[in-house]
Amino acid sequence: MIIESGLRAKKSVRAIARTLGRDHRVIQHEVNRNTVLNRPYTAKLAEQLTRQREQKRHRRKLEKSEFADLREHVINQLKHDDSPEQIAGTLKEHPPSALTGQNICHETIYQYIYSGPGRYEYLWPHLRKAKKKRQKRYARKVKKSKIPQRISIHERPVEINRKTVPWHWESDTVEGRRMTRGNLSVQYERTMQLVRIHKVKDKTADETENAIRQSIDSLPLFCWQSITFDNGGEGANHVRLRDDYNLKTFFCDAYASWQKGGVENINGLIRQYVPKNADISLLTDQQIYVIQETLNNRPRKSLNYLSPNQLLALNLGH
Repeated sequence: MIIESGLRAKKSVRAIARTLGRDHRVIQHEVNRNTVLNRPYTAKLAEQLTRQREQKRHRRKLEKSEFADLREHVINQLKHDDSPEQIAGTLKEHPPSALTGQNICHETIYQYIYSGPGRYEYLWPHLRKAKKKRQKRYARKVKKSKIPQRISIHERPVEINRKTVPWHWESDTVEGRRMTRGNLSVQYERTMQLVRIHKVKDKTADETENAIRQSIDSLPLFCWQSITFDNGGEGANHVRLRDDYNLKTFFCDAYASWQKGGVENINGLIRQYVPKNADISLLTDQQIYVIQETLNNRPRKSLNYLSPNQLLALNLGH
């Protein structure tokens, strides 16, 4: 009614927009799309045309009333920090009895979150990257450093590269806020996608070595056959680990962190709980352990929607 009254009073679109506290382009769009055959704009006609368009509009699956139970399930799982792919995959492979046969594509879930009603339900913070808008991924470059007795990733056996055998790991560091003493040392098993996370004061080789020793102690020794590092100084003490645990160690090419993409992906998942510029020094070991086991208990598409901990139990026989 305010728009109609303003136009009748010969006010400009910009003046009406200022009254409503909106951008003038929004008001002009509203007038243009609801003006028919050069007849004056009226609120009643605008409402009728809006309802007609709403009836014709294609509704996505999660917006339809007949899929209310499915929508509620998807929203609940999102709020439990499951990704859209995990939700869609679990519904397909291991559906709850009440939702048997009600499959959904992960892209439909993303569309519900970003362009459907989900954008008003504050669901995007539960996604891994917690972005308000979908964005492309960009690789993070690593610094080149001199590593003693460095063995190139190109000499790594083919069975490790193809992930045909377990117990081969990748290592990296998740950095916290600058000027604080807190980072995370992350180890990732390539076939089971198992993760170990420990707090370190800084990115020095000694701190990283101690963290890796803690990770090794958390499992039987045979579970550690090799570790692949990047070219950061964190891996400079690899010779000690190699000799003490009979480990093989390999190093990526300079500026090629994608060569250990598994741990890089896990770092992105950790960022859901430890965002950039977070003060990691304030986190307790128990809080870090909870993050670790949350990731280890999530079903993974590449594991046929089993979790890393479930595969670990199968591999260890208990």
